[in-house]
Amino acid sequence: MPGPMPEGEPVPSDGSLPPSALHDVGRNGFGVYVHVPFCASRCGYCDFNTYTAAELGGGASRDEYADTVLRELALAGGIVQARVDTVFVGGGTPTLLEPRDLGRILEGIDRTWGLAADAEITTEANPESVTPASLQALRKAGYNRISLGMQSASPGVLAILDRRHTAGRAPRAAQEAREAGFDHVNLDLIYGTPGETADDFAASLDAVIRAGVDHVSAYSLIVEDGTRIAARMRRGELAYPDDDVAADRYLAAEAALGAAGFSWYEVSNWATSPTAQCRHNRLYWTGGDWWGLGPGAHSHVGGVRWWNVKHPSAYAKRLAEGVSPGLGREVLSDEDRRVEEVMLRLRLAEGLPLELADPAGARQALADGLLEPEAYARGRAVITLRGRLLADVVVRTLV
Repeated sequence: MPGPMPEGEPVPSDGSLPPSALHDVGRNGFGVYVHVPFCASRCGYCDFNTYTAAELGGGASRDEYADTVLRELALAGGIVQARVDTVFVGGGTPTLLEPRDLGRILEGIDRTWGLAADAEITTEANPESVTPASLQALRKAGYNRISLGMQSASPGVLAILDRRHTAGRAPRAAQEAREAGFDHVNLDLIYGTPGETADDFAASLDAVIRAGVDHVSAYSLIVEDGTRIAARMRRGELAYPDDDVAADRYLAAEAALGAAGFSWYEVSNWATSPTAQCRHNRLYWTGGDWWGLGPGAHSHVGGVRWWNVKHPSAYAKRLAEGVSPGLGREVLSDEDRRVEEVMLRLRLAEGLPLELADPAGARQALADGLLEPEAYARGRAVITLRGRLLADVVVRTLV
């Protein structure tokens, strides 16, 4: 996903990578992320690299976007060769593109690298941006997993977040996706929004469980500078999120989802079975390689990480000129990679080998009840439920 842009070093105009990065590409999996930067409106909490029609300006077109992505794909295919295990189309609102365009992008990925026979192919969607007909078209195009941004079942909470869909639309869209033949369906929740009550969140959990999905993601509201919700908080119109409330909400999610047959496999993600887990996200968390297509998209291959120019117009212009859209890159040192492995693997239910962690920090985390004693005895660092509530603290202790 798009994120903060470090300065890094320049990317060659042809996008080429150091030869050392190309050894064993895909050894731990190879995925493709496609960023679609368009939104019908901007949610009050969102600071992603997305644009409404009014914000977009000239030089970039939703109708021509698939062709632009295919140009980057043609460039990428001359640099990296690997079979694709997972595809994740995110945004923004990918389903603002026509299903045929999302299908063309998927066909291009298959032509360029080849999709594994069991490839997981996900698109994100806002509930109001899909219909039974569009879902059927996406399934026919090859998409087999969908992630719907529900956020809450409370109309009041949705209003504070500036979400456009009605409270009941997300569960209905999830059911429509199942009826269209999607193998896996996820609903996203946000908790800790100002004004949200414990009953509001309990109703949201009940709604996702009754929707019959096999995956749920639940994230605490993060207030980012420059967003409308941050401005409202500075003006005193809304209260800032409360850490104790967020912890209570997380515990409520664990209890309700656990009772309904979901198991946590990453701090913010629950699935009904191992096959329902998001394989693409697991690729990020376990050190796989991926190519990010689209403005602002990040990539990682063989210890080299790079990121594209952010604005869709600049992205399209570079590709029209036959130039890589890469803005900067960095080569990760062995220590960089160790620290990232601790940060990411610690969030997984299986944890990480203790040999990757600072020994004194691991002993302290164990003494503080943040690591599972039985796993520790087997040489692994696995966080407890309390450790999940304090995951960032545990990471700082272990690195």
